[in-house]
Amino acid sequence: MFDFVAFIPRAVAQSIPLLFGSTGETITQKSGNLNLGIPGVMYVGAIAGVIGGFLYERACGTADNMNPVLTILIPLLCCLLGSLLMGLLYCFLTVTLRANQNVTGLAMTTFGVGFGNFFGGSLIKLTGADVPSIALSATSNMFRKTLPLAKTTGWFGKVFLSYGFLAYTAIVISLVAAYILKRTRTGLHLRAVGESPATADAAGINITKYKYVATCVGCMIAGLGGLYYVMDYACGVWSNDAFGDRGWLAIALVIFTIWRPDVGIVSSILFGGLYILYLFIPTGMNLAVKELYKMLPYIVTIIVLIITSMRNKRENQPPASLGLSYFREER
Repeated sequence: MFDFVAFIPRAVAQSIPLLFGSTGETITQKSGNLNLGIPGVMYVGAIAGVIGGFLYERACGTADNMNPVLTILIPLLCCLLGSLLMGLLYCFLTVTLRANQNVTGLAMTTFGVGFGNFFGGSLIKLTGADVPSIALSATSNMFRKTLPLAKTTGWFGKVFLSYGFLAYTAIVISLVAAYILKRTRTGLHLRAVGESPATADAAGINITKYKYVATCVGCMIAGLGGLYYVMDYACGVWSNDAFGDRGWLAIALVIFTIWRPDVGIVSSILFGGLYILYLFIPTGMNLAVKELYKMLPYIVTIIVLIITSMRNKRENQPPASLGLSYFREER
């Protein structure tokens, strides 16, 4: 029998980095910016949080001396700052200097991974560990604390209440982002910038401001996905090149959700479930079959892309100016 009670929490835990990344990228793309640097942003957000947590743990010496609020707040603020700087760098290159967005995003992914590996390797050397990893157990325990009823409500608690606060934060951020995009004037202006910046500019909307703010906020949200992966999913253990392809899956999820952050909640869990499905389906020692199961999220994304393209509804299409630099003098 397939054990859904064991499978769903694993799928949700796998989905949270994807949900953070896809929500941040959706906000960014709604402004017309195509940020393919999300994997690098998540990497920088994660290592920035690890650096903050590592320095605080060493300063305190023991877990008993650590303040619970500071234990969470310091890595969180470091993560947001690192992600914000990546967003500002991307905006400076693509909005101010009008560099090619595809090339800039790919360069930032390479830079982010290299940045994380360099500082991660440096911290590993400082600890003098025998294995190439850092374990921030005390910090991770604070991030992984579950709701009080999680252990006393049986399967319900295991499925719905057994997650750290960042998991619930990801869901709240997606719902708030969906509400702002659909129901507020700010969201209307942002969508106008992404659809037709020339028209939005003629209406008095500050194009540069909206692109900067949307991209930087999107990067900060995506960076939280990297922090969640290390502090919660990986139990506070940092290892170089441990993220795999989660950043790219987050970008694929944006297409799968048809640029709707609220749809991303269920979709990310589906992606997370497909990503780990091979662990729950008997495949024996056949590695080829396992690799085929790992392809499922991408295959489903391609199928959805084909279906939405065939239906050709405008609301299911990406912003019209996505990936294009805006030249005001050509308006």
